[in-house]
Amino acid sequence: MQQQLSLHSTINKSHHQHKISNANIKQTHSVTHSFTMEPLSSTKQNNHNNLTKPSSLHVETPPLDEPSPLRKIMVVASIAAGVQFGWALQLSLLTPYVQLLGISHTWAPYIWLCGPISGMLVQPIVGYHSDRCTSRFGRRRPFIAAGSFAVAIAVFLIGYAADLGHMFGDNLEKKVRPRAIGVFVVGFWILDVANNMLQGPCRALLGDLCAGNQRKTRNANAFFSFFMAVGNILGYAAGSYSKLYHMFPFTKTKACNVYCANLKSCFFLSIALLTFLATAALIYVKEKAITTEKTVTDEVDGGGGGNSVPCFGELSGAFRELKRPMWILLLVTCLNWIAWFPFLLFDTDWMGKEVYGGTVGEGKAYDNGVRAGALGLMLNSVVLGVTSLGVDVLARGVGGVKRLWGIVNFVLAICLGMTVLVTKLAQHSRHYVDGTIDPLPPSAGVHAGALALFSVLGIPLAITYSVPFALASIFSATSGAGQGLSLGVLNLAIVIPQMIVSVLGGPWDALFGGGNLPAFVVGAIAALASGILSIILLPSPPPDLAKSVGTSGGGFH
Repeated sequence: MQQQLSLHSTINKSHHQHKISNANIKQTHSVTHSFTMEPLSSTKQNNHNNLTKPSSLHVETPPLDEPSPLRKIMVVASIAAGVQFGWALQLSLLTPYVQLLGISHTWAPYIWLCGPISGMLVQPIVGYHSDRCTSRFGRRRPFIAAGSFAVAIAVFLIGYAADLGHMFGDNLEKKVRPRAIGVFVVGFWILDVANNMLQGPCRALLGDLCAGNQRKTRNANAFFSFFMAVGNILGYAAGSYSKLYHMFPFTKTKACNVYCANLKSCFFLSIALLTFLATAALIYVKEKAITTEKTVTDEVDGGGGGNSVPCFGELSGAFRELKRPMWILLLVTCLNWIAWFPFLLFDTDWMGKEVYGGTVGEGKAYDNGVRAGALGLMLNSVVLGVTSLGVDVLARGVGGVKRLWGIVNFVLAICLGMTVLVTKLAQHSRHYVDGTIDPLPPSAGVHAGALALFSVLGIPLAITYSVPFALASIFSATSGAGQGLSLGVLNLAIVIPQMIVSVLGGPWDALFGGGNLPAFVVGAIAALASGILSIILLPSPPPDLAKSVGTSGGGFH
C-alpha cells in the first residue's frame, strides 16, 4: 500500500501512507484483487445493433480460458512474500534511518507523501495499460519484470544513501546530511512507484490465471494473503536482529554505522528474495499475448471508435455514478485509515521513544526499542495472517460483515487509547544507572503490554485489509456498475487520509511537545467514529450478492 517499512515513526506517520498505501497498503491490494470478480451485467444486450453504454467502472476483459493449475497460481502468489519482505523492512527500520540522516520528526512524514501520491496516480495508469498491453510476453509479465527491477534499484539507493551522500560531500560531523537525504528521497519515491507497478499486475495475473473459477479465485487470494504474512514475518524478524550485518561486513563504513549496515544487509536479502520469486514466476508462468486491443469505447461505438476513454476519465465518471452505499463506505473507510495511519507510521518510533525512553542517535535505548517494535510487528503479522483465514467465520458469528467491521474498529480505538496508558506506565517505572545516558529497559509488564497491543491490532488490521474491498464489490454489483475502477475509487478513500496525516501529523504532534501520542489519540477518535458509522449507517449487503461476491473473493456473507 509499498512500503514501509526512528525513521519508522517519523516517516512512519507519513510513511504508513506508504505502508499502507501502499501500506500499502501491500495487503490492502492483495485483498482488493481478491474481491474484484466482475459480475455479469447488462453492458451488452442481445441485440448487437443496440448497445448500452457501460458504467465508467466497467473494464473490458478478454475471453477467459481454462483455469491454470494451482501450482502456477501459488508461484505467482509467492511474489507477495518478496514484496512484503521489503515493505516490512521499510515500516520497521526506515523511520529511524531517516532521522539518522538528519530529517526531523516533524518533517519526515512529508517524504512519505510519495506513497499515497503514487498509489493515486501510478496504480490507475499501470492497471489501465496492463489491461490493454499487447506485448508478446503477455499483459502482466512485462510490468512485473519492470517493477521488480525498479525495486532493486530503489533499495540500493536507499541503503547506500549515507555512503553516496558522504562521497558527494556531506560532512559527517554535522547532524543533517543534505546530499544523503536527496539520494534517499529519490530512492524512496522510485521504490513507491515500483511497488505500485509490481503489485497491481501481480494480482491481476492471479485473476487471469483463475479464469473466473470461484474455487481457484478463493485459493489464489488465500495464497496471496498467506505469502504476504510470510513476507511480513521474515521482514520484521530480520529487522529485529541487530547483528545481521555480519553476513555482509562490507556494509559497515565510515558514513554508515551498525544500524545503517544492518539496514543494508536486510535490503540485500530483500532484493535476493524478490528477484528469485519474480524470476521463477516469469519463467514458469506464461501468458497469451493480446493481439488486438478492445476498450470500453470500442464496445460503445461498435468496435470502430478510436477514442479510448482515459483511465482518469473513467475514474471521474465513476464518482458521478456512485450510489449512497458507496459514499457511506468511502466515509467509513476514510475515517478508518485516519485511525490506522499514525500508528502504522510511528509504531516502532513509539517503542523507541515513549516505551524505551531513548533518543534518536544517542545511546542504545532507542535502537533497542525499534527492534522491540519490529518484534511486535512480526507478532502483529502472525495474528493478521491467522485472522484473515477466519474472517468468514467471524462475520457469521457477529451477525454480518458491517457489524464485524464496526466491532473491530472499537477494538482499534481501545488499543490506540491504551498506548497512552502503556507510555505513562513506562515513564513512571523508568530508571537510570549512574554514568549512563540510557535508561534501563522497561519492566517486563510494560514490555509485554506493548507487544500485546501490537498483537491484538492484527485482528482489526485483517478486517481492514478485506471487508472494505468486499463491500465495494457488493455495492458495485448491486448498483449495476462494473467492478473495474470501483476499487480505484475506494483506494482514494485510503490515500487521501494518508496525505492528510502526512501533512498535518508532524505539526500536530509538535503542538504538544513532540512524541507520538497526540496523533494516536486522534486515531482512536477516528476509529470510534468509523465503528459507529459502520454499524449505524453502512447498509447491509443483500444476502445473495454478498454470498456471491464472498464466494468469488473470500467467503463473506
